[in-house]
Amino acid sequence: MTALHKKVQTLGELKESGWESIPVKEEIRRNLIDKMKNGDTLFPGVLGYDYSVIPQIQHALLARHDLVLLGLRGQAKTKILRMMVSFLDEYLPIVAESEINDDPFNPLSKYARDLIEEKGDDTPIEWIHRSQRYGEKLATPDTTVADLIGDIDPIKAASKRLTLGDENVINFGLIPRVNRGLFVINELPDLQPRIQVALLNIMQERDIQIRGFNVRIPLDVSMAFSANPEDYTNRGNIITPLKDRIDSQIITHYPRELSTGMEITDQEAWIEREGEVQVRIPGIMREIIEQVAFEARDSEYIDQKSGVSTRVTISAMEEVISSSERRAISNGESSATVRVSDLYHMVPALTGKLELVYEGEQEGAQNVAYYVIGKAVDTIFKRHFTAPKRKSSEEDQVYGDIMSWFANGNTIDIDDQLKEADYRKALDLVKGLKDLVENQVDADDEAEIFILMELVLEALHQNSMLGKEDLDQKRSYKDMVGSMLGSIDDMDDYGDMEDDE
Repeated sequence: MTALHKKVQTLGELKESGWESIPVKEEIRRNLIDKMKNGDTLFPGVLGYDYSVIPQIQHALLARHDLVLLGLRGQAKTKILRMMVSFLDEYLPIVAESEINDDPFNPLSKYARDLIEEKGDDTPIEWIHRSQRYGEKLATPDTTVADLIGDIDPIKAASKRLTLGDENVINFGLIPRVNRGLFVINELPDLQPRIQVALLNIMQERDIQIRGFNVRIPLDVSMAFSANPEDYTNRGNIITPLKDRIDSQIITHYPRELSTGMEITDQEAWIEREGEVQVRIPGIMREIIEQVAFEARDSEYIDQKSGVSTRVTISAMEEVISSSERRAISNGESSATVRVSDLYHMVPALTGKLELVYEGEQEGAQNVAYYVIGKAVDTIFKRHFTAPKRKSSEEDQVYGDIMSWFANGNTIDIDDQLKEADYRKALDLVKGLKDLVENQVDADDEAEIFILMELVLEALHQNSMLGKEDLDQKRSYKDMVGSMLGSIDDMDDYGDMEDDE
């Protein structure tokens, strides 16, 4: 069929070519079947849906259904809908210059009917690419029936000296302009109910009626929608008659496995940067970044009805890489490895994307962000290391040497901007820390060993075995008892200040 578009230019040539016109949903079904037989990937780059969403979409398209993807933010709904255009034929013949992609064998518009009546087999044919047969509209409260369906255009009537009763003065809306194609409406519940009513005829009778004309135009359009369940209660809803006419409702979801989420983040985030600094991200750091989203989706401080988008970890990954990049540039180094301290620089990527419940608002967006990062650190740490714990009054012997070093009054300061050599020197001071890492984890290289050493300290803090003090871009780890006594001293100082007053 691809070769035809290069040589068939008139209606007569199209008839002789043997080309047949079929409904768009039958065309989608036929091409889907061909792709399935060939073992083609139906939705390249869409991960985690192989046994859930994608089979349901296949079932809907094979049944020639209109469909809606229902799911929370950041679940690839729009991406999937836009990729459905690949199920259309690469090229399609239309009556040349037709506004609604008139089928040469079954013209709908007055323009196309008049042209074929005038020129017959010499009617010029135009071939349009599948990308021109896709239309999309983000549902907004100001969307009108004229936007979607069409209206009378008095300017066209005046310029062509036509009466308002002439069909040629119709200005077709977005949906008729993708006749014989695929039209998508995103965030359907945001569409005003009275505008949703205008879609009822398209969904059932497959036709439209333009205001002022006692004529119906039978369209051939495959319709698809996306919607967020939150919208049903917070901003709007899909009217019942329209829901009844949408044949298939398919529920999307977030990645169910950490590995799937990591694949999505690696695919979508800007990781490979062409710059002076090469940033390396150890596998365990990737796990922690992804686990942040999983912790957020399970947090009592975050509104689960709003969801936690996959865009959270994509932005977080980019922020963490930038933190490492900035440190290397500042220190004149050509490479950097993501450190635990870099993880906390993802906070700006979280605070704008996490919708908090009342308890979360009370804690504050930044504190909630720090909390979920800490939870992620602890969860992933325990998958690779022996879980830190207390045995009555004495520390677990696995971490005994480390805890003893801090109990002797030692502290360690880790500045975000430490040069690599100084960073390693500081961590090497902690007795037993490097030995523990080497005994429990197979690190890829020396650089990763030191990253894991810092991770141990942070995990001990998350398990209330070490105190930590954050001062601007520096973190100080110290004995828990000493940290508590320091806090009491600060309170005493504050009391002294009140007495002075």
